[in-house]
Amino acid sequence: MGAGAQPPRLPNSAPAWQRDGHDHVWHPYAVDPQAPPPLPVKRTDGVRLYLEDGRELVDGIASWWTACHGYNHPHIAKAMHKQAEEMPHVMFGGLAHESAYELATRLASLTPGDLDHVFFADGGSVAVEIALKMALQYFTNQGVSGRTKLGSFTGAYHGDTFAAMAVGDPDDGMHQGFDTVGPRSVPLPLPTDKEASQLFHDLMDKHGPTLAALVAEPLVQGAGGMLVHEASVLQEIRQACDRTGVLLIADEIFTGFGRTGRLFACEEAGIVPDIICLGKAMTGGVVSLSATIARTHIRDVFADGNPDHALMHGPTFMANPLACAAANASLDLFESEPRLAQVAAIEAQLKAELMPCREIAGVAEVRIKGAMGAVELEEPVDSEWLKQAFLEEGVFLRPLGNIVYLTPPFIIEADDLRILTSAICDVLAHRAEQLG
Repeated sequence: MGAGAQPPRLPNSAPAWQRDGHDHVWHPYAVDPQAPPPLPVKRTDGVRLYLEDGRELVDGIASWWTACHGYNHPHIAKAMHKQAEEMPHVMFGGLAHESAYELATRLASLTPGDLDHVFFADGGSVAVEIALKMALQYFTNQGVSGRTKLGSFTGAYHGDTFAAMAVGDPDDGMHQGFDTVGPRSVPLPLPTDKEASQLFHDLMDKHGPTLAALVAEPLVQGAGGMLVHEASVLQEIRQACDRTGVLLIADEIFTGFGRTGRLFACEEAGIVPDIICLGKAMTGGVVSLSATIARTHIRDVFADGNPDHALMHGPTFMANPLACAAANASLDLFESEPRLAQVAAIEAQLKAELMPCREIAGVAEVRIKGAMGAVELEEPVDSEWLKQAFLEEGVFLRPLGNIVYLTPPFIIEADDLRILTSAICDVLAHRAEQLG
């Protein structure tokens, strides 16, 4: 290993594979070289993580909100096994395969309105990048000049690639260090109250003629802090985009596939975005796949016979058959098992068991929407202390700054969900006593 900070010594109980690879693996968001090493997972099942040292943890975040059906669902595993035996991958340029065509047809039938034209990629950030390219080229293909900018909202997070970073929160987001590199979006306030609404419309009037698209996370801004807004806010945004001729991109990578209580969050507002981005839970959290889905009026300006008007984007593993098979199996489960009813039950239990955290000293707010619950603390918190405290309670949680949140698998039973909510209440109450 080169010079510089040395990683902490692994405990003797760490498996050989972790000891051998510890110096060579770069984990996400790794800052403190003396922080406890990542937990070595031996296997998963349902809502549980089974560690190499014999511990089992109830997973409260479903592997970054993806494992909506829980881990190791046999229907998804069977579909992937069958696909792997027949054709694990084939390029999508000039070739076609059944899994992708079936998935595209099903997504077109499930998404609102005429969101009928599916462009596959391999991750959420890339789906957003594609949507932004579509929006910008939509105008240039028609000979419209001047619409070269993008709009986004404060509190937004849309991914870690450069254009996705450009439409994230410019001040309080994850990527402030890149605010002088590459394009920047026009920041707008979410119209959540009268004052913010007036400012939003003023800025849309001012910048609308130069904007190609406005990107929004419907109902919940996820990584920005699990910030919840009403469906009426989304309706107001749609109306403002219509008034100013700006395309609306709905980033449903977090909210899509049931997390907020509907299959897609846009449904609650009764609006149809011009482009929708999907990912994360689309495959049930088994393998990476994303989709950028456009309405017919968007697709038509790319399919007019002019070769210069083609969308010049083609990920190598676009429409990977194995991932499409997993996604089709995941959609089967939404049809055959009561996922949205389970989300409603989770929401009711979160309201009953997590809302009491509001009475704990140091808690600023509790937010609940569908199968998402978030407890916001008034002050910054020692996240490593929190993580370790939760581990001692037998749960795996990973706070976002001063936000302790739950996004469990939809299949979680009431007793296991109670383990999670009790852990949060108990740990935060203990923290308040220590600070008190």
